[in-house]
Amino acid sequence: MLTACRQPRVILWAAVSVVALAFLIALEIAARHYGVRGPISNQVREVIFAPKSGPLLYASMALMMVVLTWRERFIAFGFAVGIDVVFALVRWIFDAKMMFGNGALWVLLAYGVIAITRRSGRERVLLLKGVGLGLLLVAGRKTGDAWLLITWKTRPTVLDQYVATADHALGSPSWLVGRLVEASGTVGYHVLDYVYAQLAVAAVVVALYQLRHVAVDRRFPTHHLVRTFLVIGLLGPGIYMIYPVVGPIFAYGADGGQYAVANLWPDTLTPVGVPQSMPFDDITPRNCMPSLHTAWATAIFIHSRNSSRFLRYAGTFWLLATLGATLGFGYHYGADIVAGVVFAVTIEAGLRTIDHDWDRSGIRFVAYGTAVFTAMLLSYRFLSVEMADYAWAFGPLLILAMVSVVYSYMRLTKRWEPKTVPVRKSEPESETEPQPQPQPELI
Repeated sequence: MLTACRQPRVILWAAVSVVALAFLIALEIAARHYGVRGPISNQVREVIFAPKSGPLLYASMALMMVVLTWRERFIAFGFAVGIDVVFALVRWIFDAKMMFGNGALWVLLAYGVIAITRRSGRERVLLLKGVGLGLLLVAGRKTGDAWLLITWKTRPTVLDQYVATADHALGSPSWLVGRLVEASGTVGYHVLDYVYAQLAVAAVVVALYQLRHVAVDRRFPTHHLVRTFLVIGLLGPGIYMIYPVVGPIFAYGADGGQYAVANLWPDTLTPVGVPQSMPFDDITPRNCMPSLHTAWATAIFIHSRNSSRFLRYAGTFWLLATLGATLGFGYHYGADIVAGVVFAVTIEAGLRTIDHDWDRSGIRFVAYGTAVFTAMLLSYRFLSVEMADYAWAFGPLLILAMVSVVYSYMRLTKRWEPKTVPVRKSEPESETEPQPQPQPELI
């Protein structure tokens, strides 16, 4: 046991667990400082009170159930639905807020208790991993909510003018796509809105496909989508604190109210002037740079490449539709879309580098991706006017930088793919062995 604990991977994950717990406690304290509940208390509260998102809790339970047999899955799902029916009746009697999902959370917690009290050895570890995976998805949502609260409480000014000016290098795509969404009418709007809102559901579908053999193999794959999804959600809001941006629909649209520069989006492009920090309200999240919806959709696209044909098509559709929604709804600029792609690919490569024993080529790529991402943020902040004035140079340069990161990632992961040697099929032996034919002599 002592030898196992000294293994680098065990030590690494133990350290990550301690840091994650400390981070949750810090967020809880910070949220309490601003007079609201933090991620821990919010999650504990949902054991009894109406959850914020019932589908998310059932998706988390589905992730946990990848370690169960089909019989156990039906039983777990039945218990979750039964508990939710009881809660719904009680809430209907007392005219309380209606929302399902408590049953899924109860089942998750119950299997955690079962793992500790009724399982042992590898079976206990496997079930605890399944429960932990489900709870991590829920905790990730609560952590994100707490992060957003902190961004609008601690960042009274935003940098939208800088990003909007730099965005001229890309042709201000949010203004163009915004007009296209308006022209598409209610059908186009509702399709994009559904894709944007159900991004987590798409991620769970791809993750369930990747984890479909866990119950048979009795082990998790070394890498899967949930890991990347959670790390993006954990690190992304930290960038929000460094680079607070609210998005064009707020900074340049009607949704910004009195704090907006003007009501320009999506009909009139912003003029190129001298950008400056601008004060904004204390209720709009500063969650624009980088675009985490783009980063998550990029991760879904990457992980769907080795899936079935249907999921490959769905992953491509979800990425394109998410880009259309983030730009067309005015939530993001083109500049933070580009940064979001680089951010996601760098994180994905970093996690896979760990799985490949800190491969040097992977470390070099992560350093390169981090440098490109940092250069983008610095250029948006300090070279925005030059980017707008010389759009013919900076626009292709931004796209080239993003493409170079994606291309380098593809080359890196191709090196990590297992080398398969084709097996030649043996010819059926004939009853009479053929006689050798005379061969001409070489002159």
